[in-house]
Amino acid sequence: MTAPIPPLTLWLGAAGLLPFLGLAGGVLAGAEWAPALAAYGATILAFLGAVHWGLALAAPAGESQAAAGRLALGVMPALIGWVALLLPLRPGLALLAGAILATAAVESWAARRGLVPPAYLRLRWALSLVAGACLMLAAVALR
Repeated sequence: MTAPIPPLTLWLGAAGLLPFLGLAGGVLAGAEWAPALAAYGATILAFLGAVHWGLALAAPAGESQAAAGRLALGVMPALIGWVALLLPLRPGLALLAGAILATAAVESWAARRGLVPPAYLRLRWALSLVAGACLMLAAVALR
């Protein structure tokens, strides 16, 4: 059995979705909030990478073979987020949506190797699906 997700983690994770939901809703309603949504998406993508930088720094000696991959996963999301912000809004939002989901997919691969806690992975997929959907809906809604 895997450890449960701590309640504070659930609350903070859900709170992190509020800007995605609100900003995407605003874009769908015609507000010009897409730049703010892209900025928040890039910020969250960088945060997701930072988790893996932290895992690499705190890893036990038995996981040293995973250090390079963890460090790369720590940096790549921030670089992709930066590129997304340099693109026009539609492709930038779509890139952010894909990158958030791709990061979760890589984490699933890592979890099968015991490198990511299962409770974290369950929460990440739930949050990532909502965030990715918000980013993609906004990208499609832009004219």
